[in-house]
Amino acid sequence: MLLSNLSYVLASVLFILGIKKLSHPKTARQGNALAALGMFIAIIATLLSNGQIDLKLILIGVLIGSAIGALFAIKVEMTQMPQMVAIFNGFGGAASALVASAEFLKNGDMSTFTVSTIIISVFVGTLTLTGSFIAFGKLQGFISGQPIVFPGQQLINAILALTLLVVAFLLVQSPGEINYFYYLVAFSAIIGITLTIPIGGADMPVVVSLLNSYSGVAAAATGFVLMNNGLIISGALVGASGLILTNIMCKGMNRSLANVIFGAVGLKTEATENTSGKQIAIKSYSTEEAAMIFDAAEKVIIVPGYGLAVAQAQHAVREVAEFLESKNRKVLYAIHPVAGRMPGHMNVLLAEANIPYEQLKDLDEINSEFEDCDVALVLGANDVVNPAARHDTSSPIYGMPILDVDKSRTVIINKRTMNTGFAGIQNELFGFDNSIMVFGDAKDMLQQLLKDLKDL
Repeated sequence: MLLSNLSYVLASVLFILGIKKLSHPKTARQGNALAALGMFIAIIATLLSNGQIDLKLILIGVLIGSAIGALFAIKVEMTQMPQMVAIFNGFGGAASALVASAEFLKNGDMSTFTVSTIIISVFVGTLTLTGSFIAFGKLQGFISGQPIVFPGQQLINAILALTLLVVAFLLVQSPGEINYFYYLVAFSAIIGITLTIPIGGADMPVVVSLLNSYSGVAAAATGFVLMNNGLIISGALVGASGLILTNIMCKGMNRSLANVIFGAVGLKTEATENTSGKQIAIKSYSTEEAAMIFDAAEKVIIVPGYGLAVAQAQHAVREVAEFLESKNRKVLYAIHPVAGRMPGHMNVLLAEANIPYEQLKDLDEINSEFEDCDVALVLGANDVVNPAARHDTSSPIYGMPILDVDKSRTVIINKRTMNTGFAGIQNELFGFDNSIMVFGDAKDMLQQLLKDLKDL
C-alpha cells in the first residue's frame, strides 16, 4: 500500500508538471509525454496493488484501446481536433460511469457515502457522454450549429433536474432498488443532451473545456467509489484545470458561463444586417491587387479564424509568411482565445504547419502591435475582430475583448461569403475605409496570393 501511494504521488507530480508544460506550444509535447508517463506509473501501481485483477483481460483492453488510439492519431486530421477532443471527453465520462455502475451492480450492501459517490460519478459521467456527443455533432455539422431552443426549455430542464434529485434521494434510501438506478442513468443522459443543444456551435471552446472538467469530476468521484488515491488526484486535476480553462474562455468573450449555457447566442431570429441596420459598402479586391499591398508592407499581422481551419489553409499561410519574411517583412500571428472551435485550436493548427512559436501572440500581446501594422490579414475570423464589441451596447458581443485589426493601415479580410458569425450580426469592420475583402476559400486564396507575390 505504501509503495502504491508513493507511486501515485510521483504520478501526480508528473501530471502537474505536464499540465504546466502544456500551457505553451513550445513545451506541449514534453508536457504530454510527462503526463503520459505519470498515467503509466499510476496504472502499473494499481495493477500491482490488486492481486484480484485478471491481467489477461487488462492486456486485451490495452491492445484494443491502443489500436483505436493509433487509428485516430493517424486518420484524424488536425482540423478535426475539436471533434476528437469532444469524443475523448465523452469516453472519459463514460468510463467513469461504467466503473461506478459495475461497483453498484456487484455490491449489495453499501454505505451511504459509497452510494452517493456512485450517484455523482454516474450522473456526471453520463451527462458528459451525451453532452460531448452533441458537441461532436455540432462541430462535425450533422447537428445544426445554431442554438436549438423551444418554448419552456428551461422549465423542462428544471423539472428534469428536480426529478433527478428525487431519484438520487430514493436510490440512497433504497440502494437495492435497481429501477432507481436505471432512472438515474436515463435522466442523466437526457440532461446532458438538453443542456448542450441550446449552445451555439461557435461557443464550443467553452463547452469543450467545461465537458473536460466534467470528465475529471466524474473520474474523481469514481476514485472515491474505488478508494483509489491516484484516480482521485488525477480526476481532481483534470476537473480543476478544465474549470480554470473554462473561466479563461468566458473571459475571452466577456460573458459568464451561465450566459454561454443559457444565452442561446447565435439564434437566426436575432440576426440582423448589422447592428445599426445600415447597408455595409464593401470593397472587393483580387489577389493580384492584394499582392501589391503586401509588397509595399513592412509589418504584417495574420489573424487566423475558423475559416482557416475549415479550408485547411495552415500550410498555405505559412508559405505566404515565409515568402514575405524572405523579403525582410515582419510577420506575426494574432491568436484570440476563442478563435476556432476548441481552446488552443489556432495554436494547434499553426504548430502543425511548423510556424515558429515565437510568432504566435495572444490578445494582450498583439493588440498594441496593430497601430503600426501595415497589413492585417484576417482569415475567416469574424466576431473576434468586430469593432461593434467596443461601442454597440445592443450587440450580443458588446464588451467582448477583440483583436484591434481596424487600427492597422490596411485590413485585408478573406471570407468565402458574407455570412455572419455565431453572434448573428454583420461585421461593421467590412465597411471601414481601410478594409478590403478578398473572397474565396482561404487555401485557394493564399496559394493564388503567393503566386501573385512571386510575379511582382
